[in-house]
Amino acid sequence: MKYPFLSLKVSNAPYEDELKRAAERVISSGRYLLGKETEALESEVATYLGAPYAIAVSNGLDAIRLIFRAYMEEGKLQPGDEVIFPANTYIASVLPITELGLTAIPAPADPATLNLDLGRIDEYLTPRTKAVLVVHLYGTPCWDAKVLTRLHDRGLLIIEDNAQAFGAISPETGLYGSDYCGALGDAAAISFYPTKNLGALGDAGMVVTHDENLAKTVRALANYGSDYRYHNIYRGYNNRIDELQAAFLRVKLPYIDAESEKREDVARAYRENISHPAITLPATIPAGRQVWHQFVITTPHRDRLKEWLESHGVATDIHYQTPPHRQPCYADTFSGSALSETDLLAQSLLSLPIANITTEDAVDIAGIINRFPEIN
Repeated sequence: MKYPFLSLKVSNAPYEDELKRAAERVISSGRYLLGKETEALESEVATYLGAPYAIAVSNGLDAIRLIFRAYMEEGKLQPGDEVIFPANTYIASVLPITELGLTAIPAPADPATLNLDLGRIDEYLTPRTKAVLVVHLYGTPCWDAKVLTRLHDRGLLIIEDNAQAFGAISPETGLYGSDYCGALGDAAAISFYPTKNLGALGDAGMVVTHDENLAKTVRALANYGSDYRYHNIYRGYNNRIDELQAAFLRVKLPYIDAESEKREDVARAYRENISHPAITLPATIPAGRQVWHQFVITTPHRDRLKEWLESHGVATDIHYQTPPHRQPCYADTFSGSALSETDLLAQSLLSLPIANITTEDAVDIAGIINRFPEIN
């Protein structure tokens, strides 16, 4: 492919020497878990996001699981309580909810932002609703301060899935004063999967919160339920990050704003040059910062456009072709969900390359898209 969708080798090449030095530092330290690298990463991420507590964990899925499990241990959630989530998210957002006996309630996405349609959320509230999971999908902040503050004031937990939006800034301030995604609500789960804007060289994740008690509970749960050595107050997990991944992330963290600026330049080149009548471009926000984990267009001719682009050397991807409520593993769980708008989105979304290309590449790709022979 002339324009590959993503190459992790290319993404990490600028940091290769620093990453090697970080690995050498960890190897020579003799401490490979729960050491100084993890402690420093937690402090640096917390400072960056503007939240007091950050707990580095094994991956983004476990970060979500630990948040919901911690709230259950604290009695703030009970089995059967309802959690609203966006129906078009990746399945990792939903798996911990159902695993823990909570009731997952899929709600539609706004077709413009592709995020949870917070303007319609009241349609999905019931007396059993106890939490809302907002997902900053594709790197676009999902936040409406008026709506979410109102729900929070009613006692609902506002939890963020920030797997795709590290470094994104909301146009509106969060519940506790920060405007960074990952520090807007009561707690947030972050993924550092290698393909993410801030990616490790393996699995890694983080829980961020403004709640000291929640932070203590998460930290204990992630380490076998232990509050101190050989003393287990919960039936916990082994969800610890390793020192190597923490060290690698510390290398890349100082460059995240520059990475966001580069992606914004590419996104702008796409927006200014794609002009095909059958294609809808992703919405932008009036202020703050999108970080463009993916650049997702919509078109009723998705499959044919994908073939057209690939025949011209442009690799693409689909995020996500089958939403959680249509997955085989949830056939019984969501059998009554009528989410035709989400189903239509799933058939229309196409992700263009953004991570490893230049603005000149984006202009070339836009030209290929504009020549796409639309057939009614």
